[in-house]
Amino acid sequence: MRIGNINVDVCRCFKERGDNRVTSILKSVVHRLLWAIVVLLGLSVLIFSLLRIIPGDPARMALGETASEEAVERYREEMHYNDPLPTQYYYWLKGVLKGDFGQSIVTKRKVSQDISEFLPATLELVLWAGIPPILLTLFLGTTAARNKNKWQDYLIRFTGYIAIATPSFVWAVFLLLIFGYWFPILPSIGGRLSLQYNIPSVTKLMLIDCILAGNLNAAWDAFLHLILPAIALCISHVMQESRIVRSSMVDNSGKDYITMMTSQGVPAKTISNKYLLRPSIISAVSIMGLDIAGMFGNAFLVESIFNWPGLSRYALKAITGKDINAVCAVVLIYGVIFIFMNFIVDTVVLILDPRMRQKRAS
Repeated sequence: MRIGNINVDVCRCFKERGDNRVTSILKSVVHRLLWAIVVLLGLSVLIFSLLRIIPGDPARMALGETASEEAVERYREEMHYNDPLPTQYYYWLKGVLKGDFGQSIVTKRKVSQDISEFLPATLELVLWAGIPPILLTLFLGTTAARNKNKWQDYLIRFTGYIAIATPSFVWAVFLLLIFGYWFPILPSIGGRLSLQYNIPSVTKLMLIDCILAGNLNAAWDAFLHLILPAIALCISHVMQESRIVRSSMVDNSGKDYITMMTSQGVPAKTISNKYLLRPSIISAVSIMGLDIAGMFGNAFLVESIFNWPGLSRYALKAITGKDINAVCAVVLIYGVIFIFMNFIVDTVVLILDPRMRQKRAS
């Protein structure tokens, strides 16, 4: 009877610990979400200020030099440019929340229409350049840590130095030269899909649309088009993150609990996979999240080299064409992406690291 009471008490204790853990995570997530909203409001003020600081008449820039003064004045009234700045900000923010960023000077279309066309291409590229390579990052980092000061470790570290020091657009040129011209086994300059395929747009993510259409040949072709730009975009980030994983695992391998398990005869593979990897990837998770978010802004040269119709390439054309509405919309979208990725990273770190939950709870 005594044993039964002890079992009940133990079960109740574990249940309370689990409930406290979930409550702590939920409180931290809500806290971060509120801060994200505040940061987004601050970013919107910054973008609005950029619109007003740029020299020139925004109405004249939108309509062109050939527009009449009556048309320009009518446009000013329509866009509330003659109202006080707080009123202008209110109407601008109201339009942004509805997805209205104004008209593009370069494309002569609504900026929201351009974004809906170009953002999915960059999103698909970044997803393939950011998520699947995480497995390669963990493999390289753990391999280097398990073989510290051996040839595997030296090879991975030496390759990492070269990869980190080489910009993404240089890797894009190398890959284009090797696999596009010397050994033409992969599509090099051809956008997202070969011209022979006509796939209806459902999600605007080409690979998924091909699968939904049931055309496996087109899906394979879309996947081949993704390989070179995704590798060029992610290779330096993979090597940098693998070095961080390797360094953390080497540092944690000297901790007392690892030494105790080693002395008790626990297999090295079990120690590495079950007890050493999880605390070691915490520092790398933050870098991974920021790198994935940063790929959206750093992809413009890679997209230009591979003729990839993405948002970063569109932003480059908007900058060179002095398209203020398009530039502000892209900056705002990239800001939202960074805030969202920081939110995801903080949530993952809270789940992986109990010390962060205790710190937030205190």
